[in-house]
Amino acid sequence: MNYRKLVGGSLALAALLCGNLQASAQDYRQLHKQAIVVDTHNDVLISVLEGLRLEDDLRGKTHSDLARFKEGGVDVQVFSVWSDETYGKGKGYTFANLQIDSLNAIVARNTDKMMLARTPADIEQAISKNKMATMIGVEGGHMIEDNLKYLEALHKRGTSYMTLTWNNSTSWATSAMDETSGKLPKKRKPGLTKFGKQVVRKMNELGMLVDLSHVGERTFWDAMATTTKPVLISHSCVHHFNPHSRNLKDDQILAIGKNGGVIHLNFFSGFLDPDYDSRMNAFRAKHKAEVDSLRKAGKNSIEIFDWAMEKYPDEAAQLRPPLSLLMDHLDHIVKLVGVDHVGLGSDFDGITSTPQQLDSVADMPVITRELIARGYSEAAIKKILGENFLRVFQANVGS
Repeated sequence: MNYRKLVGGSLALAALLCGNLQASAQDYRQLHKQAIVVDTHNDVLISVLEGLRLEDDLRGKTHSDLARFKEGGVDVQVFSVWSDETYGKGKGYTFANLQIDSLNAIVARNTDKMMLARTPADIEQAISKNKMATMIGVEGGHMIEDNLKYLEALHKRGTSYMTLTWNNSTSWATSAMDETSGKLPKKRKPGLTKFGKQVVRKMNELGMLVDLSHVGERTFWDAMATTTKPVLISHSCVHHFNPHSRNLKDDQILAIGKNGGVIHLNFFSGFLDPDYDSRMNAFRAKHKAEVDSLRKAGKNSIEIFDWAMEKYPDEAAQLRPPLSLLMDHLDHIVKLVGVDHVGLGSDFDGITSTPQQLDSVADMPVITRELIARGYSEAAIKKILGENFLRVFQANVGS
């Protein structure tokens, strides 16, 4: 055997393979750059209210900052305006406006990088100027405080969608958590009340997308029977792989396809992987003293997870599901209703754990890489990354 020839041939093959890998990497990044990338759910505004600035390098503190949005190729970001059930009547609407004020201040400080988008034309203009189209989504109908005028006012301020419930039910809609936990009062009928149906109709009239993430099954079906426009699922996953109350069952997915709506996948490990909670609980129990100490020191969940990854890298890596599981959820929706009804709703900065390789908004291009690897066409990938959302947005708000 000619050793020199074998080595030379191996080196040539290695060079060829290396060249193909580099070309492939360049191709997926180029396609990602060409596509309009939309993320329908990011919770970083809560961190901003706690004193952080999106202009700063927030690695190790958040999943998001302006530099990483750019690095991840995010063209359209819907920022979540969120509060829990403690912000009820007399508090919810005011707190929602405070968060919108905060977002407006960020945009005003960064007019070279961001632009508030209320319409499809605004999105087009922002992208043409190489700015991130900045949108608002209110996560939790309790923030309108049972008042349609508050709903109208939030829409006038630029709110593009409202999630009918968060984990807590409202007086007019029941949540997934409450419908499945047995916490609903015996006299409380699950689903939408008469006023709840009024809310959905008013949102249709305003051109505000009806977001059905977080809602209970009965609320889901009542809303689907009431809406006259395509619905949004801003950040949910698939029940087929993980029977979590927040995840969509196949009949719900089929109904969304028939309605013309779109399901944006959540990146949270606990929604993707049915075994995540048990692994996480075991890790916390094993390192309880250290975790408790970090919490007492004021560290947030992301900082604690980063600590775990640094100190116990092998254990921390095993906590996170593979990126392939997120893609499996996506494939399942496509198999049921086609490529026109799925998108991305990361829930970055509202979640503590993400799949491997998706550490922050900067890593969004890896999804394009995986879509290519699974055989999706360029046209299909562009739909998934953003065009599906733009279609549904257009159908709700017009030009």
